[in-house]
Amino acid sequence: MSVSKTMRAVRIAEHGGPEVLELTEVAVPAPKSGEVLVQVSAVALNNTDLWTRAGAYGRPEDPKALSGWRGPLDFPRIQGADVAGRVVAVGADVDEGLVGLRVVVDPAIYDAEEPNANPVGLMGSERDGGYAEYVTAPAKRVHDVTESLLTDDQLAALPTAYGTALGMIERGRLQEKETVLVSGASGGVGIALVQIARARGARVVAISSGSKIDAVREAGAHEVVDRAGDVAEQVRAAAPEGIEVALDVVAGELVGEGLPLLREGGRWVIAGALGGYAVTFDVRRLYLHNAQVIGSAMHTPKHFDLLMDMARRSEIQPIIAATFPLDQAAQAQEELARRGHVGKIVMHPQPSH
Repeated sequence: MSVSKTMRAVRIAEHGGPEVLELTEVAVPAPKSGEVLVQVSAVALNNTDLWTRAGAYGRPEDPKALSGWRGPLDFPRIQGADVAGRVVAVGADVDEGLVGLRVVVDPAIYDAEEPNANPVGLMGSERDGGYAEYVTAPAKRVHDVTESLLTDDQLAALPTAYGTALGMIERGRLQEKETVLVSGASGGVGIALVQIARARGARVVAISSGSKIDAVREAGAHEVVDRAGDVAEQVRAAAPEGIEVALDVVAGELVGEGLPLLREGGRWVIAGALGGYAVTFDVRRLYLHNAQVIGSAMHTPKHFDLLMDMARRSEIQPIIAATFPLDQAAQAQEELARRGHVGKIVMHPQPSH
């Protein structure tokens, strides 16, 4: 396949608002040994993009420090973790048979080469990502989805949101017929949690608000409680027997209010802090009931393999809220930040779209 020598890409050279996103022409990266070059068909946006751009992650020694996902960013950086596309070239020591395959890239950079490795870096943060016409990735991180019935946009929606959701569900050991509470249910991860938990045969109680409640119900929630009201009271009414697993991307006050809702041996899994990172709870509700609070960052290679199996079988149908061309990256991120949508926002880097 012929590949041009230059490409359009959107980079950031410093932390800041949407204005730091710069459309530029750069050299197409050459795949190193063990890598492939992917022509990007679709790249999905995530809150991670906003927080990485703003430097909002803090550091262990200074929660208010400007920082990327796992520390200082190496500028300039091309953002974008979630890539669907086609392999157009391979580096040394890579099977030529990969060329032409339709793929999804696992964006995680892991701390080891084993199925339960932890993600310690992310494409679009610790290495260049998919806000570009082409991106390189380790060959072992590209997954063949040529036969999937999902669209490129839907496939691009999977890695971070659905990977994070599946990681939460696996770490929370959610079983069929268990009752699960999903916070922030209209967001990218929230909708993914609702869809996957429903596909697993769980009873889903979701927290959402206003005009998004119907969309969350359509995504598969059995009950939706309005976060504008008394959440704990509504959840008790919806699940009088209690909750086995909470899948929480909000945290903040919800943790303290929600822990008493867990059944004996319940699991509260946290993968975000949209409601605030400073949390207070009654520790007696934890130890007296053998409950667990579990932190969950993204997914493992094993989780991602499970997710790609679901994609090949079209067991989940990601919802696409809006699409943008690459030169409207700032508008796309602003749309994401407004949180007025349900589902995923996707960009199309190829000019032919």
